[in-house]
Amino acid sequence: MRTLYSYLLLIILAVTFTSCEQQQTQERQHHAVPGVSATEILVGSSLPLSGHASYLGRQTLRGAMAYIKHVNEDGGVFGRTIHVIAEDDGYDPPRCLANTQKLIIDDNVFALFCYVGTPTTVKIIPLVDEAQIPLVGSFTGANALREPYNRYIINIRASYYQETAAAVEHLVEDLDFTDIAVFYQYDAYGFDGLKGTELALKEYDLAPVARGTYVRGTQDVEDGMQKIIDSDAQAVVMIGTYAPCAKFIRLATEQRPDLVFYVVSFVGADEIARILSPQNQSVVIMSQVVPPPDLPESRTLLWGAVEYSDLLKRYFPTDQPNTVGLEGFINAKVLVEGLRRCGPDLTRERFINAVDSIKNYSLGIANTLSFGPNQHQGLERVYFTRLYDGKFVLITDWSKIKSLVRQKERPATKTGQ
Repeated sequence: MRTLYSYLLLIILAVTFTSCEQQQTQERQHHAVPGVSATEILVGSSLPLSGHASYLGRQTLRGAMAYIKHVNEDGGVFGRTIHVIAEDDGYDPPRCLANTQKLIIDDNVFALFCYVGTPTTVKIIPLVDEAQIPLVGSFTGANALREPYNRYIINIRASYYQETAAAVEHLVEDLDFTDIAVFYQYDAYGFDGLKGTELALKEYDLAPVARGTYVRGTQDVEDGMQKIIDSDAQAVVMIGTYAPCAKFIRLATEQRPDLVFYVVSFVGADEIARILSPQNQSVVIMSQVVPPPDLPESRTLLWGAVEYSDLLKRYFPTDQPNTVGLEGFINAKVLVEGLRRCGPDLTRERFINAVDSIKNYSLGIANTLSFGPNQHQGLERVYFTRLYDGKFVLITDWSKIKSLVRQKERPATKTGQ
């Protein structure tokens, strides 16, 4: 009897030891993957939560969190909830660099996510390469994040080159403009937009008739604006942030009410519309890489806009749906889809392979996302909107914009007068 008892005890001990060993092995495996435990996935973000670009940072983060909170409430991804560590960089490149070092080394995050801005994000490319860490969904169309191809950088939005090329096409072909100026922020973001505009104009044997600049973090637009006014430009391409661009538009309109203003998506539609107020009568055109989520047309262009609006209302009830937040929301959907395709055995390399497998992922009738081993930009389409009665609405007929421009044109000066 004692022998049988001893035998059973040995079996129990052996099973317990094996179970503990398996559990320890699983824990070691989870620990070996940065930012991944049996119950959680850590991702890190550096973006402007204070300062002159804070609207962009806050809305990008809230849009992303609206979807991540929803996923976490449903049990996460294979039992793991997603935890986002968000650091404020104030749209300052050195702060972004320091934040990213902290996120990678101290916080040991699995991936970087939802960065905002060109001068900040391009600064961290060497860190991304060194750590071989995924960078998913940055709110910037910078070409430096797209060329040369980088396995660890996963872009979702269309590029600034694509935005400015489409804008120049409409300005030249639909509005018959030949005299186009460029006003830009004097840093990597502005230079990228300037180059994109110059390349697009070159296709029509044109070049900017004037170039004006301002320093990032300031609203010192007067000198750059006057260069453009003096050039007698018909339209100005603007690559900046919402406050200085709004000031430029207000001041320039006083001298040139006929001048047409085109701004890239990074400017932030809702915020520049708020600053300019519904009384503004300038012709202000903005490109978008997603359609405005609060417009009826968006329900057919992008069903994800409806899902974003519903989840934003649930988790951030005081916020209004906007294009910036919708981008953050789509970034989160790509992050989660990649995690799901990985299965429970999550590593950084498997995650990138999983993102590469996303083909024609539907965001709505006219929008699908696709990636591949040598193709890390998910969306290509550019939309155009016009400031009307205090908000940006979709442009569906450029002939109406042309008629509006013609009404504002200055009468030609008669010879001898």
